[in-house]
Amino acid sequence: MDELQATEHWQQIYSTRQEQELSWFEDTPGISLELLLTPPLDQDASVLDVGGGASRLVDALLDRGFTAPTVLDISEAALQKSKMRLAGRAALARWITADITEWQPDRDYRAWHDRAVFHFLTTEEQRLAYRSVLEKAVVPGGVVVIGTFALDGPERCSGLPVRRYSPESLAAELGHHFRLTADRMAEHRTPAGKAQGFQFSRFVRE
Repeated sequence: MDELQATEHWQQIYSTRQEQELSWFEDTPGISLELLLTPPLDQDASVLDVGGGASRLVDALLDRGFTAPTVLDISEAALQKSKMRLAGRAALARWITADITEWQPDRDYRAWHDRAVFHFLTTEEQRLAYRSVLEKAVVPGGVVVIGTFALDGPERCSGLPVRRYSPESLAAELGHHFRLTADRMAEHRTPAGKAQGFQFSRFVRE
């Protein structure tokens, strides 16, 4: 799937489904917050949520007084859902419509969060492009939290194939610039009640 096809795919999903109907919906991103904020980040730390379109992470960060959250998603429709939900508070965040494998960061980030984008990158070329952006964006000492399907998780999602990871295999993909410091296994329950195995890994940029 090329960039145009991917954009059309996710635009279609977010344009035709309510937020609570999406299989990855979670009302509170508890594990993400735990791994991002332990140890605590300064409230003015630049935080990037990759694929954060309709995620509630930006809400939680704003609730905690963060002043520099950025949300990036390939789907403009996804970003619009969050902007509408946040109403006037949407102006407190930065919004970017882009494919993460094609994006060129224009600032440094102290924290990078990705829940369920990386596992859709099924080709080596896509993963290398993602890693290149990650290395450019995150400052030394910066925090990287990535959630993917675990080894016992689904093999497909939203009609697309995915790759499943353990914390160790994810660390191998990111390379020696990123040191694994924590991980969590989780069972996500979709709105339809189906169980999905996830793993969340926290890295520090060397």
